[in-house]
Amino acid sequence: MKKSNSKFILAAIWIAFILISYYFALVPINLQSPGFWVFLIYVLGIGAGLFLLHQIFVEKRLTLTKHIGSYLVMATLLVTIVGGIMFLYSMPIFHAKTYANLINKQEGDFAKDVAELPINQIPTVDRDTALRLGDRKMGEIVELVSQFNVAPDYTQINYQGKPVRVSPLQYADFFKWLNNTKEGLPSYIRVDMVTGVVDLVTPEQSIKYSESELFFKNVRRYLRMNYPMDIFGDFSFEIDEQGVPYWIVSVRYNTIGLFGGTDIKEVIMLNATTGDHQKLKLEEVPEWVDRVYDADLVIGQVNYNGRYQNGFINSIFGQKGVLATTEGYNYLALNDDVYLYTGITSVVRDESNIGFILINMRTKETTFYSIPSAEEYSAMDSAQGAVQEKRYLSTFPLLLNIEGEPVYFMSLKDAAGLIKMYALVDAQNYQKVIVGNSVEEVVKSFTGRTGTVTEPTPEEPKEEFGIQGKITDIKSVVMDGNTYFYILLDGRSDVFIANVKVSEKLPFLKIGDEIQGQYVERYKGVHEIVRLQ
Repeated sequence: MKKSNSKFILAAIWIAFILISYYFALVPINLQSPGFWVFLIYVLGIGAGLFLLHQIFVEKRLTLTKHIGSYLVMATLLVTIVGGIMFLYSMPIFHAKTYANLINKQEGDFAKDVAELPINQIPTVDRDTALRLGDRKMGEIVELVSQFNVAPDYTQINYQGKPVRVSPLQYADFFKWLNNTKEGLPSYIRVDMVTGVVDLVTPEQSIKYSESELFFKNVRRYLRMNYPMDIFGDFSFEIDEQGVPYWIVSVRYNTIGLFGGTDIKEVIMLNATTGDHQKLKLEEVPEWVDRVYDADLVIGQVNYNGRYQNGFINSIFGQKGVLATTEGYNYLALNDDVYLYTGITSVVRDESNIGFILINMRTKETTFYSIPSAEEYSAMDSAQGAVQEKRYLSTFPLLLNIEGEPVYFMSLKDAAGLIKMYALVDAQNYQKVIVGNSVEEVVKSFTGRTGTVTEPTPEEPKEEFGIQGKITDIKSVVMDGNTYFYILLDGRSDVFIANVKVSEKLPFLKIGDEIQGQYVERYKGVHEIVRLQ
């Protein structure tokens, strides 16, 4: 074989490799996509390797200049360097204020903005419970369970004025796909989040485009081939008011540098049964669509706002006014829209919130409520503590308006994941806990119409130990409205914590002062000072 012919064959192999890689990678052909740059470096590097190997083993020489292999090496290095520079330039250190302005928060009135739900409309079914209910429903239908599973999506939406979770079926394995792909997926699951009723819905036409499809009916590949340059966000399975299934896909773009400040500019709607699709501007999206923005994106923007509103340097040193979202989030159904809820806390606090935000997942309208409250996981611990002998686990809280006040609502589950009880925890005073066997029972008890508040279980007296030493560091923080001092002593690695109520001297202590008193052990390495002399 002539050397010139072998080069053409090698080029054809490389091009085939690029096309096959693109078929699986499905990266957008867009300079704003980090994935595209990685893909470009990958295929250029492979090409450089192939032609250099050809030069060594076929041409029996290695020339570092004036050869396609060396040109590809230089192209790979150039793309890597340029991509790295653009990545660094897009970082918050150069654009802190712009990052902070990615989302706009407005102040709200909780009692007016968040409607008080009737007892019989409070959602009790979280995603984990919906998964179990959906699997149980499938198990009842023998002819389907042998061929299909339920996809784990369970998107929370509003359907005909009610909060529900919906998820399509998926093929059980490759051979089940082979047997059924021509007809498509026959149904989807709809779970009522209030009553827990599960419906296996069979639309007029079967679902032909889904994430479990292979080849060109796979929803991601199908849309990529139709929109090769768009950067896709989350793929959300939803249904319209007539029960027709759709895939809702947000189109992202970057507003800062080449890779920073990701936001949403358009939405692609794909009819999951017919394959019809259209790309809409944000203001053109129908009101029945609930999930345009995904949770990770908006939470990231809220954190940028809290971290960089006073500049990048302040976010690292001083941290004046630096805020962050708490771990975890949940959704509320309000005014026929879905809102994301999460708490807002100071970066120097760990058990209390200064307020919380609600974000409309269709419009990104963001409202901040300045209501000091317990951090969600503290409320969960409080609810679990009220039934500690049963060892139930709490779901992540749902924020409710009860008589104008924010209250955390949680389901309590046993080890099998089944809901056994319900709990309400006052968001502003998480010592106030109500538990009961029904939603009606806990709501009525919480409002004082029946029942009583669960009081904190008294703790056993702890052994006290003597403390004496010179202060090497001291910091103060505020938690749940109380000031605590964290103290390090010379020659000891343990941390000592003291409530300001322990001694009036605490606010005046400084590094180098000698202290003497008694402490009790909280846990290994951390102790609580109970008395100072």
